[in-house]
Amino acid sequence: QVQLVESGGGLVQAGGSLRISCVASGHTGDIYTMAWFRQAPGKEREGVSCIRSGGGSTNYADSVKGRFTISRDNAESTVSLQMNSLKPEDTAVYYCNAGPRYGSHYWGQGTQVTVSS
Repeated sequence: QVQLVESGGGLVQAGGSLRISCVASGHTGDIYTMAWFRQAPGKEREGVSCIRSGGGSTNYADSVKGRFTISRDNAESTVSLQMNSLKPEDTAVYYCNAGPRYGSHYWGQGTQVTVSS
């Protein structure tokens, strides 16, 4: 079992920046991928960014490329998302996701990010 706890959400004006983080605990040695998803009101949950262990390859949704940066500290079992040039459409609950290369993944409880125009 892996437990994920997010932090760092809040309210920010458009054009501002915010950093959210997620700390994993439990059987963290099996974690291969750590990722961020988000879900806006009335919309489906969507992938934002992910980072893999080993070489640390990353992926980003087109909507956040060039504005968001994902990073990972394997020693601390944490993943962070630096969000710059935030837009009102980035408003959502952001969820941390982590898991092995093959098998079930785990979810955090989510952290609210609100961008005012």
